[in-house]
Amino acid sequence: MSATAHGLPLLYVVMLWFFSTALVVALDHRARGPLALGLSGAAACAAVAVIALLAPSSDAFAAYASFTAAFVIWGWHELSFLTGAVTGPRREPLTDGARGWTRFRLSAATVIHHEIALATTLIILAIVSRGHPNMAGFWAFGLLFAMRISTKFNIFMGVPNFSSEMLPPPLTYLKSYFRQRRFNALMPFSLLFGTMLTYWLGSTALTATGDAAIAWSLLTGLALLGVIEHLFLVLPIGDTALWRWAIPSAKRI
Repeated sequence: MSATAHGLPLLYVVMLWFFSTALVVALDHRARGPLALGLSGAAACAAVAVIALLAPSSDAFAAYASFTAAFVIWGWHELSFLTGAVTGPRREPLTDGARGWTRFRLSAATVIHHEIALATTLIILAIVSRGHPNMAGFWAFGLLFAMRISTKFNIFMGVPNFSSEMLPPPLTYLKSYFRQRRFNALMPFSLLFGTMLTYWLGSTALTATGDAAIAWSLLTGLALLGVIEHLFLVLPIGDTALWRWAIPSAKRI
């Protein structure tokens, strides 16, 4: 395939990532009622059906549609978290002086219901996609989940540049669980693994033939974005400004 044929999927991933994140941020700060969550939940259910129906197809449309459906499902999960609908049993600041296992246990209790929901969704997507040629939706959601877990552990261990500006007011208590440190032992491994995964996906995309290369290119772009998001945590630049425009000025914290 030509460079353009690989470049278009990469461009699509960047645009999808940017505008889907902006949409979730905007909905969270402008439409926090049950209607928005219900409609997005219905869209997520439809997206699961799309992934199931297109799993036997291996053409370009199926790859793009399944990949996009994974983002729709992910967006609903993110909205459910940011609105406080699905978080965890603990919804208060970290206890003063909490360290070690106690800090980890209390931190996990703030998000555990959401993580369980994500893992359950991943299992469902694995079931509906298993044995079929088009697993773009499953792998896209799996990558998003892995990126989230890695990010959360790095933030728990401490990063130098994590911004909490986009947290909505009901979740400001989460800031007490974040730790700012110049270095943590996990980040180099996260970046190394992410880079190696991106390289492997990219190499596979370049050697794939026909429409199969599109799915691999889409996954390559997503893995690359995961590496970039991790870099934002350690470099003296932030990604908050990319979506600050989606937050009403009166609600920025």
